[in-house]
Parts: sequence; structure tokens; C-alpha cells
Amino acid sequence: MLKREPAANNEHTFLFMDLVGFTALTAERGDDSAAEVALRLYASVRPLLADYAGEEIKTIGDAMMIRCEQPEKAVDLGLCISEQIAGEPGFPPVRVGVHTGSAVAREGDWYGSGVNVAARLCSAAGGGEVLVSDAARRAAGAPSHIEFGPRRMRWLKNVPEPVDARSAALREDAAPGRSLRDFAKRARRRGAGISMRYSEVTG
Repeated sequence: MLKREPAANNEHTFLFMDLVGFTALTAERGDDSAAEVALRLYASVRPLLADYAGEEIKTIGDAMMIRCEQPEKAVDLGLCISEQIAGEPGFPPVRVGVHTGSAVAREGDWYGSGVNVAARLCSAAGGGEVLVSDAARRAAGAPSHIEFGPRRMRWLKNVPEPVDARSAALREDAAPGRSLRDFAKRARRRGAGISMRYSEVTG
């Protein structure tokens, strides 16, 4: 495992998630039905936050913005969300973006490049994908139970410099026959500190 890099004092880890094809879903099923799908998504995610030191910042349409105290827990949370929603009937795929970067808090919200890049990574992710910036991966210490795909340089909308990012997935041999949530619970009991997939995102 790579050594976790300490984050600078003004660096924070953010997770954005939204539903693939939510605009098309709204057109097909109508506003009321689409809104219910978004609300079910939020209701499925909120019980997970405490286990992974995650704080809900806000929701925007079908998107949710979360801040996590620890980068490794943000990646685990993204994987848990992806896994859990994939098993829920009636949900389109979920996509997730995770980034560690600078940000400031103002009047209950967060602003800065850390927020913007996380949101844009979410927009760049495919259905069912958890896309993690290299900054977040390094800060997380590349946990051994997570497999990161090849690094790809991505030009993100309204982000002046390209961002290196990788897809994250739970290793098949990390918890045989068990879900990520089960694996995370066992790991926490051992004191390992493990944390728990198309629409418009702000910016």
C-alpha cells in the first residue's frame, strides 16, 4: 500500500454523485415520477454517511454533494453507493466523482477547485463508474482492497488544467462472497478505518 499523503490544511475531499439519464427519465416518466426517483436515491444514501464520516452538503436535482473527513472513506463510500444502487430496482445507473483539493466553507456550502473538479469528474464518469482523481487516490493511500484502473488525463469543463483520474473498483479477492458494506464493517471492527452511477451538475 502506498503511504497516505497528508492533505494540506485547506484541502478537503468531495464526492459528487448523480443518476445517468435522469433528463431522459424525466421526459419519459414525468416530473413527479422523476422527482420520486431522486428522493429515493437520497434516502438510500443518507444512512451510509455516518459510517464513512460523510457530510451531506446539498442536493441539486438528482445530484448529491458530500464532503468526507478522510479521502479513503470517500472512495469507499463511492463504491458502496455504486454497489447499493446497482441492486435497487427502478434506479438508473449511478456515477460518482471523488477529488481532494482546496476549498472554503461559506454559509453552509463549500466553494473552490476541490468542489469544481469533483463535480466535473462525476459528469465525466460512466454509468456505474466511480472516478477518482489521482490527488484523492494519493491522499487515500491507495487502499489494498481497492483496484484502480489505468490513469487517464481528462480535460474537464471549466477546469483550466487537465486532471489525472482513475476508475476505482473493489478487488474481487478483497471480500469473497460479501458486499462492500459487509467488508467495511468487518474492517472497522479490526480498526482499519474503511469507509463506505447523467444529469446536470453545478458549475
